[in-house]
Amino acid sequence: MTSLIYNGKIIDAAQNFNEKGWLVIKNGKIDSINKGDPPASIKTDEKIDAKGAFVSPGFIDIHVHLREPGQEGKETIETGCKAAVAGGFTSIACMPNTSPTIDHASIVKFINLEAGRVNLANVFPVGAVTVGRKGVEMTNVGELIDAGVVALSDDGSPVCDAMVMRTVLDYSKMFNIPIIDHCEDPQLVNDGAMNEGFFSTKLGLRGIPSTCEDVMIARDIILAEYSGGRIHIAHLSTAGGVRMIREAKARGVKITCEVTPHHLTLTDESLCEFDTNFKMSPPLRSEKDRQALIEGIIDGTIDAIATDHAPHGSTGKDIEFDYAANGVIGLETALPVIFTKLVKENKISINRMIEVLTSGPAKVIGLENKGTLKQGADADILIWDAESEFTIDVNNFFSKAKNCPFDGWQVFGKPLRTIVNGETKYCTP
Repeated sequence: MTSLIYNGKIIDAAQNFNEKGWLVIKNGKIDSINKGDPPASIKTDEKIDAKGAFVSPGFIDIHVHLREPGQEGKETIETGCKAAVAGGFTSIACMPNTSPTIDHASIVKFINLEAGRVNLANVFPVGAVTVGRKGVEMTNVGELIDAGVVALSDDGSPVCDAMVMRTVLDYSKMFNIPIIDHCEDPQLVNDGAMNEGFFSTKLGLRGIPSTCEDVMIARDIILAEYSGGRIHIAHLSTAGGVRMIREAKARGVKITCEVTPHHLTLTDESLCEFDTNFKMSPPLRSEKDRQALIEGIIDGTIDAIATDHAPHGSTGKDIEFDYAANGVIGLETALPVIFTKLVKENKISINRMIEVLTSGPAKVIGLENKGTLKQGADADILIWDAESEFTIDVNNFFSKAKNCPFDGWQVFGKPLRTIVNGETKYCTP
C-alpha cells in the first residue's frame, strides 16, 4: 500500500523542514519527503490533497490518563484513543493510576492487547514506581520493562521516600528509561484547593503554595545529579521549577520536563467563578508563573507539551469546589488552544510548537521512529487546518468526559486527518 500526500505545507521540526512539499508512504513508513510539487507521473494507491493545510508528524502525548482498567466510567482505552486521534495525537503514554495500578506485567499486557484491538493511536504504558503507588515497596522494574513500559511513575502521587526515589533513579540509568516525577510535597499541599496567592485569599479557599512543587523538584534534581539517573518533571507549573531545571540542564543533569496547555494559557484568576473544570493538580498558578513557562518553551528548558488528559464524570466535578476531583481533559483541545493562544499571538513559533508536540516528547520516552517525517520513520502524520475558526464544544468530543476548561473558546487549528502507521484513523466530517 502506497499513499501520496501533496499540496500542503510540511513542518517537521526534527529535520528543520518547513516548506510546501509532498511525501510518500509505503507499507506504514515514510518512503520519501520532498519539496515542491510531485511529478505528474508518480503512481500510488492513494492520493491525499492537503491543499491549504499543514502536514506535520503526528503529535505525541506523554501524559494521558486512560482510566482503564478499573475506572471505565470515566474513560476507556477505546474512547481515549478516539479522542487522541481526533485531536491529532498518534501516540500516547498512559499513566499507571488505574485500578488495579499498572504495577505488574499482566496489567501492561492487558493494555497492549486492548490498544491493539482498538487499533487507533499507538499506546505506550507507563509502569508504577511502587506497588499500588503507595510509595513504599518498589515494583519489579525489570519485569515491567520486559512487558513494554516506556517509563516509570507514581503519577497522581509523589514518591515521598527519598531512598525509594534514589533507588529507582539507579534503575533508570541501568535500563535507560525516564522516571516521570509528580513533584508535590503532601504536607505543603495541606488540603489546599488552588494556588496560594491573591485569588485564594479573595475566594476564601485554602491555598497550595508554589513551594509545594519546588521543594520536590529541588530534591529530585539533587538525587538525579548524584545518581546519574534520568528524571522527567511532569506538569511543570512554577517559575521556580523552570529556573531550577534550566540550571540543572546547564550542569549536565539528565533532566527533562513537560508543561500542559492549561498551565500555559490559564491562571488562578480563572477560578473566580468557582468552576470545578478549572481545578487541577498542580493548580493553575499566577501570571508570573505562566509567563515563566512560556519563556521555558522559548529557550528550550521545557522539552514537551503534554495534556495530562484526566477524565472525570459529573459525580467528581459537579460538587463543592473543595471536594471536587482534580483534573481536566485535553486531547481534543491541545492543538487549537496552543496554536491560537501561543502561535497566533506570537508567543512561540510554529516550528517550536511542532517540536514540543512531536520530536521533543518522542525523545523523552525513547520513540526513535516517531515524531518525525524522515525517510524510514513510522508514518504517523497529522494534516491540520490553521485558518478556519471554530468553537470548542464538549458535546462533540469523543472522550467520555466533559471536564474541559476551554469549552466555548473561539480557536484556530483543526485536525483534518490523522494517520497512524500509514492508515487513516481520523478524518474530519
